[in-house]
Amino acid sequence: MSPEVIVDGIENLPRSLAALFEDEFRHAAARGRFTVALPGGSVADVFFPHLARLPLDWGRVSFFWGDERAVPPTHPDSNYAAAKARWLDPAGVPASSVFRMPADAPDLDRAAADYEAVLLQQCGNPPRLDLALLGVGPDGHVCSLFNGHPLLEEDTRWVAAIDDSPKPPPRRLTLTLPTLAAARLVVVAATGAAKAAVVKAAQEQPESQLPLALVTRRAERVVFLLDLAAAGKE
Repeated sequence: MSPEVIVDGIENLPRSLAALFEDEFRHAAARGRFTVALPGGSVADVFFPHLARLPLDWGRVSFFWGDERAVPPTHPDSNYAAAKARWLDPAGVPASSVFRMPADAPDLDRAAADYEAVLLQQCGNPPRLDLALLGVGPDGHVCSLFNGHPLLEEDTRWVAAIDDSPKPPPRRLTLTLPTLAAARLVVVAATGAAKAAVVKAAQEQPESQLPLALVTRRAERVVFLLDLAAAGKE
């Protein structure tokens, strides 16, 4: 299925994502829970405050993370900390709905295995998230899956540790490509002209090996949320 592409001013995109999120929540309600993986970065800054205002039963949503840096959960670089401040706390999300990725653990491989066990328990075996919300870097990376990295070939684990990230800090946890691609809906939120080239490649080049392209080609349903600059219209 071809991706759906929504292009709008950056001030309007949070409303588009909120409408998608609410619609997917209602579909998932028939299955019992709505499982979602969150990013950090600019997506948290731009989109999370609006999502926090949705009038949903947050006790029926399970929050996971696509990746996390090996920092404490209160650190400014923590994706969990960004979500907590901009979404989880303002919305009053109960602690039982939050499954933090423990990338601050001393043994990252053990932490990856433990998080995978939680994911399997909550999302089935193999795990299938209802929604994977992704940001994208100017280099085309998603989560902590980087261009040319061996983790792009991982097909036996759902969660993996990385200790040689080309972006600091080097130590991280990440969902793997099969986990992201198995989500019922993958939403890619990209803003800014620096993202335009990789977004275009993912949409138009069937041979692209960018992580963004690898995920979106394999996913069942994909929505791109782009501001004018990321869509190459500015």
